[in-house]
Amino acid sequence: MTDLIQKDLTYNWHPYAQMSIQQANPPLLIEKAQGIKLYDASGQWYYDTISSWWCNIHGHLHPGMVKAIKQQLDQLDHTLFAGITHKPAIELSERLINITPDGLQRVFYSDNGSTAVEVALKMSVQYWRNSGKSKKSKFISFDRAYHGDTAGCMSVSGEGAFTQAFTPLMFSGYKIPTPYCYRCPMGHTDKNTCATACIKFLEDALNEHADTTAAVIFEPLMLCAGGMLNYPAAYLAEAARLSKEYNVHLILDEVATGFGRTGTMFACEQAEVSPDFLCLSKGLTSGMLPLAATLTTQDVFNAFLGPLGSNKTFYHGHTFTANPIGCSAALASLDIFAEEGILSHVQELSQELRKGIDIFNDHPLVGDIRTIGTVAAFELVKDKKTKEPLPGNDQTIRDIYSKGLENNVILRPMGNVIYLFLPLITTLEELRDIISRTHASII
Repeated sequence: MTDLIQKDLTYNWHPYAQMSIQQANPPLLIEKAQGIKLYDASGQWYYDTISSWWCNIHGHLHPGMVKAIKQQLDQLDHTLFAGITHKPAIELSERLINITPDGLQRVFYSDNGSTAVEVALKMSVQYWRNSGKSKKSKFISFDRAYHGDTAGCMSVSGEGAFTQAFTPLMFSGYKIPTPYCYRCPMGHTDKNTCATACIKFLEDALNEHADTTAAVIFEPLMLCAGGMLNYPAAYLAEAARLSKEYNVHLILDEVATGFGRTGTMFACEQAEVSPDFLCLSKGLTSGMLPLAATLTTQDVFNAFLGPLGSNKTFYHGHTFTANPIGCSAALASLDIFAEEGILSHVQELSQELRKGIDIFNDHPLVGDIRTIGTVAAFELVKDKKTKEPLPGNDQTIRDIYSKGLENNVILRPMGNVIYLFLPLITTLEELRDIISRTHASII
């Protein structure tokens, strides 16, 4: 085990990690996984409390998914998706169209969440160019958003550690204040009474910039990497109305919020919203294989039709577009939703989670508690009255992570936010145990 860790530190470069301190804080060496638990090389187990980066929804090594992948490996491993198609991709597209909001009719496959969003951005810009409105090339997004690490995704994300080194690569756009209820941009002190007053920022931006705006892009109901910031479904519904009124596209990034995470199959269902583009990944294959999909409307698709050699063609693709094994994994995941009553269980799990985290209310470090679906977040502050944030590099936060490992929970912090992002199959008994261990870890 020690030899492997040393080789890791010699050869590997881990994401979002300051490697100069990795020597003193080596990564966990995970050897196996089962259900919602990970096991390290010494045999110690840990609850996978962040769903292996928000993607594992059915637990590790679900037999239905393992079987589907093995069966597909006996038939077809991979082929290009240009001029060639295959049964898993055809069936998956049909299934996705049937379970997503009405109006979405076409599926474009890629590899991960960033590429799913990048595809939507490029499609929107080219749609307007193909339609004779090339001035419409910018995007409106939240100032605390995060949509991925490719250049386009960073451009529509907020300013921060993820993007500050790469500003020369990014294009300009319009940022509006995030509906961050705990730190209300309108100055309201009661998040239960302000309704959706902050929609004013979006309306003002559209009123001023609609003629140069291609699309509005949001994560629906929850900004995940922004700090697990929840906002009302009414805000999303109003944003969809304004997008139509001002003739701009609505792109919804459900890479992390989709597939039951917020309590419904897709978060936008709770606002009864159908976007122009829906971006999916992570839970699409329950994290077993890389796969992403960007769904759009027939109207968008039609704008790219033209004669042979037309400059209307969407010149974008990936080597592993619609990989058959990935598509088979996604189909198996959808079967599990249908056969095992996953969404009903999520409703029960969500209610128990909301009740269970009440024990954090009196903790002196916990300023705000946010929960939706199988997600709970605790924003840590120096002072509850002033809401002064605990710095993300504070030793206390590092100590919480270490204490969590001692208590068999992985509490990977996100700035000053400690959170749970639980697999959908977590049992009520496991949930209560996780909450107890998490509470004991926030010291």
